[in-house]
Amino acid sequence: MTPRTVPERRGPAPQQRGPGLAAPAVERSLDFRASGLRLLRTLAPERARLAAVFAAAAGAVSLAVVTPAILGRATDAVLAGAAGDGVDFPALARALLTVLALAAGSAALNWCQQRLATTVVQRTGHRLRERAQHKLARLPLGYLDAQPRGEILSRTTNDIDNVTQTLQQALSQMIRALLTLVGVLVMMVWISPLLALVALATVPLSVVTAARIGRRAQPQFVRQWAVTGRLNSHVEEMITGHAEVVAFGRRDAAVARFDELGEELYAAGFRAQAVSGTIQPALTFVGNLNYVLIAVVGGLRVASGTLSVGDVQAFVQYSYEFNGPVTQVAAMASILQSGVASAERVFDLLDAPEESPDPARPLRPGPPRGRVAFEHVAFRYEPGTPLVEDLSLTAEPGQTVAIVGPTGAGKTTLVNLLMRFHEVTGGRITLDGVDTAGMTREDVRAGIGMVLQDTWLFGGTIADNIAYGVPGDVSRERIVEAAVTTHADRFIRTLPDGYDTVLDEDGAGLSAGERQLITIARAFLAEPAVLVLDEATSSVDTRTELLVQQAMSSLRAGRTSFVIAHRLSTVRDADLIVVMDGGSIAEQGTHEELLAAGGVYAGLHAAQFAPAA
Repeated sequence: MTPRTVPERRGPAPQQRGPGLAAPAVERSLDFRASGLRLLRTLAPERARLAAVFAAAAGAVSLAVVTPAILGRATDAVLAGAAGDGVDFPALARALLTVLALAAGSAALNWCQQRLATTVVQRTGHRLRERAQHKLARLPLGYLDAQPRGEILSRTTNDIDNVTQTLQQALSQMIRALLTLVGVLVMMVWISPLLALVALATVPLSVVTAARIGRRAQPQFVRQWAVTGRLNSHVEEMITGHAEVVAFGRRDAAVARFDELGEELYAAGFRAQAVSGTIQPALTFVGNLNYVLIAVVGGLRVASGTLSVGDVQAFVQYSYEFNGPVTQVAAMASILQSGVASAERVFDLLDAPEESPDPARPLRPGPPRGRVAFEHVAFRYEPGTPLVEDLSLTAEPGQTVAIVGPTGAGKTTLVNLLMRFHEVTGGRITLDGVDTAGMTREDVRAGIGMVLQDTWLFGGTIADNIAYGVPGDVSRERIVEAAVTTHADRFIRTLPDGYDTVLDEDGAGLSAGERQLITIARAFLAEPAVLVLDEATSSVDTRTELLVQQAMSSLRAGRTSFVIAHRLSTVRDADLIVVMDGGSIAEQGTHEELLAAGGVYAGLHAAQFAPAA
């Protein structure tokens, strides 16, 4: 199986920035309605649990809305008893016990609703993270080259967390609020249709007020999360390139850029919350107007004998419970707007163009032999801008093919095409006679091992890192054997915990050469049919390079090897040296043949080995 090292990044001008340089703002208006509906559709797999959430909420609300009516009847009973033959205390006690029972039942159902809602939201958040992870695995290399890593990290972590928090509050509060509105309205109409109309008179004003303020706040939430992504990207770049930032004296510029983004995030967040935060006070004011109207009209109805004091008491309580959910929903407007803004950023990632799908009936070669053929291959990143044109090359099993040439000649692009990190735009590449375009990418890469100039290690032990490219359990003996063969064993045993030494993601504590030796050992252990070495020895010292070259000679026996190198001393013994220039093969042959030809290779060789002036 292929050791999954990260490929060297090649592609259309990536949007990368040097330390302390500004990132371009890329923002667009949020379609709140469409994105909100799509966010709700992510809950579709939880239909059964959602139904249970609604049922529990409806039960809790039903029990809660009956309580004021019972209390109103108890008030009437007290008033009637005080004016007549005395208060019926047993009946009053039964009413109070009923109210307590209803409150206990409502609380129990609320607990069930909260627990079910939490389950629904967390499962939905888990699915979103899974979709984002699977999406990243299917994205083409060009997309990842064009996106700052901090921006992608922000979308897959901060934004998804914000979405789950929004859904949690929406399910646990808005469902109950909306059901309470319906239940309370029914009871209000049952007590007094006239007072119900009075209570509803201010609802349009509340809706218009909340909508107008919300429209002003929404762009600020879009900007807030866009700036959050840029800030994360800046922090990630500064941490990754900390040595370069310090070495080039850009620390103050990096801090200034961080402060600038921090101020921008503060301003966007402040404006978003300040504007959205005015919704609740505005609706509270409208609700107070409603209380005044109800008190005036209710008092007149009591004076005329149409309503009892208990009915008016119950209605005032219902009015409070009616305006409470309205204010609560309005108060959640900022949370909803922020959550939907984050959801759109996540959906943008999930909607990004993917790699072309693998064929439905993939071709599979026989036992791997390692014959690789490029047949009239053409490739271009942008239409109309050719990079590789009509390239033909054949590597026989066991043959070592060195690919050399000036920077930008297309050497690594050739390897990326072989690995199907990019798809050819013309011609074809065959592996043991089978067109790689007709194979699954997994099958193509399973027979190819890569060791790149840029090392990649993950958080774990050294033994785990070496065994990364081999499926299943790998014995310690095989791991040690691979390390010994690649001359990594000698430095590993000098570490305090040896092969059980835990590394972080950057392999801190190891030199660049030591990290490279671990990745070389990883490739050795995978035992691929085709081996790709992209400047694999550029980070090791001269003595180690000689040792690794000897080890690679034994590894390459019976395997096809592609060696990309700038140092021509590492490719003298190659069976075939291919010199690339401008995306095409300028010349090919053995070391002696190319020197005798006096062409591009001879010029490169003379430049590298010319005596110092």
